[in-house]
Amino acid sequence: MNITPLWQKAKARLRLPSANFQNLYSNSRNQQRNSALYWPSDPNKLSWESKSGNVAAYSIQGRRPHMEDRFKIHTNGNKFGLYGIFDGHGGEFVAEYAQKNLFSMVLSSNVSDNNLHGEILTKHILEVDDKILKEVKGTSDISGSTALVAMVSDTTLTVANVGDSRGVMCDKDDKAIPLSEDHKPNSTRELQRIKDAGGFVGFNGVWRVAGILATSRALGDYPLKEKSFVIAEPDILTFDLDEVQPKFLILASDGLWDCFSNEEAVQFILERLDEPHFGAKSIILQAYYRGSLDNITVMVIKFDKNNFKKSR
Repeated sequence: MNITPLWQKAKARLRLPSANFQNLYSNSRNQQRNSALYWPSDPNKLSWESKSGNVAAYSIQGRRPHMEDRFKIHTNGNKFGLYGIFDGHGGEFVAEYAQKNLFSMVLSSNVSDNNLHGEILTKHILEVDDKILKEVKGTSDISGSTALVAMVSDTTLTVANVGDSRGVMCDKDDKAIPLSEDHKPNSTRELQRIKDAGGFVGFNGVWRVAGILATSRALGDYPLKEKSFVIAEPDILTFDLDEVQPKFLILASDGLWDCFSNEEAVQFILERLDEPHFGAKSIILQAYYRGSLDNITVMVIKFDKNNFKKSR
């Protein structure tokens, strides 16, 4: 029985003129490895960290031959914070571009109105994706990235998610509350959307869009974006902080979630909030020891219960 290879099926659906579509992703990835790939541009650096006030982040290259994760933190005292995880794939360009540009675009809007935070995040995530696609058209760069962004004001938490990075909250009762839903190609909603766009989902180790990409939403990822097989539309969730009274948030790339459930991660961090990185470094090392094969980035944002209006 003759079975059409996934790459040939994808090439036909995308109507690409290149006869070398089978090697498109591997060629681009090899070019990325020969360029200024590492973040910062130091091939000997294998971990990155940040600690300021109530937020700490830790990131390791792990078992991957190159580093494609990025994170970003912007705070304005206790009244406002913007936190982002960008997990790149197929190269670092898109994750790097989003890390450098998205927050300034968001902050150019009127973030003082909590009711507009979801609209603002959606608008600028789509805008940065448009800018990325314009940058990469005509080149062989087909890299992409997730985008998990949390905006925290004095009373409201708004989370925008594109891809399979994940956020989870520890509420006042120590329960794990999901802040996002992974955009997997084989989920009912995403599978139907991809089929409606004329695409398909194939199994290649895991379920992948056009047999290529393991997440169904992302920044970048030209040419999959050209046919809307992959989109950058974020899911938005909003929480009343006085209602949920979180103890902390965890934002992390899928290198963590390959080895930890939401509940396991919350319990692990809850027992290590007194550590220098609020447990972020420890949980990354534990994920590595459990066999994570990916870059791993974890951010922990702590909350002061005295800032909430409702008593416990």
